Amino acid sequence: MTAIPSDIQQVWNEADCLFTEAQVEQAIDNMAVGISEDLARKNPIVFSVMNGGLVLTGKLVTKLGFPLEISYLHATRYRDQTRGADLEWRTYPQQSLKDRAILIVDDIYDEGSTLGAIVDHAHKEGAAEIHIAVLVDKQHDRKARPDIIPDYIGLQCADRYVFGYGMDYKGYWRNAPGIYAVKGL
Repeated sequence: MTAIPSDIQQVWNEADCLFTEAQVEQAIDNMAVGISEDLARKNPIVFSVMNGGLVLTGKLVTKLGFPLEISYLHATRYRDQTRGADLEWRTYPQQSLKDRAILIVDDIYDEGSTLGAIVDHAHKEGAAEIHIAVLVDKQHDRKARPDIIPDYIGLQCADRYVFGYGMDYKGYWRNAPGIYAVKGL
């Protein structure tokens, strides 16, 4: 059995709680209201951006009381690291996007390179409408794609390295019950 790396536990022990579980759940409820108003009659495909979007997607779709398809895609820059690199597509959307309304669900809108590439792919594949839902919008002036603006934002946070509710620290703590900031990052 492999032991948990000591820095992983230390990050949890020293982390600052930015948003409690109750605050995050309320934000997800609010997002669901907006999404329902906009997409209830459009037969959307909801794409979870793996792995970070998994938790948000799972919680969000149970609050959407209308027919929809659920799928996933996997595009990543972080690969369980704390700094992004070149984009790697691991799984493209499997459904046809042509003439469909799609909702891309991701954990965080940080610099936006990954979301930008996903949106570009959806346009290329002929999506009729593209909507973006993110749990956290990180506030800073380093957005790679200022033209990419999420339609549904749960929470806004300071420019710190955050984890929890799908966001990770070196592949860990996606399951944290709230949103936390790593001390010193």
